[in-house]
Amino acid sequence: MKRKWYFIAPLGILGMLLFAFIGGEVVMYLWNWLLPPLFGWRPITFWQGLGLLALCRILFGHHGWRGPGRSGFRQRWKERCGRMTPEEREKFRQAMRERWDFSPSPSEGKEQ
Repeated sequence: MKRKWYFIAPLGILGMLLFAFIGGEVVMYLWNWLLPPLFGWRPITFWQGLGLLALCRILFGHHGWRGPGRSGFRQRWKERCGRMTPEEREKFRQAMRERWDFSPSPSEGKEQ
């Protein structure tokens, strides 16, 4: 079983390096192909492309954590609302209307 790790770990590292290289190249080529002609921005280097790829992964990626919709929040909310009686549901709606009231305040409604 231990011998298997000697082959998998280097392959994993090689795969990550290959992904970084290809990703940096793709970002660099796309940037240099699109943005200088369209907006007049300067071309970027491979390292800047790799930095942009990392930045986008940090800002927009899920980091291997739960993706959107996987937390079960919607499912739990549907179950909770499904167990409510019509009276409880109306009481809940009324409480939400009172809490998040967007109607104009009396001072805004007055005309001068």
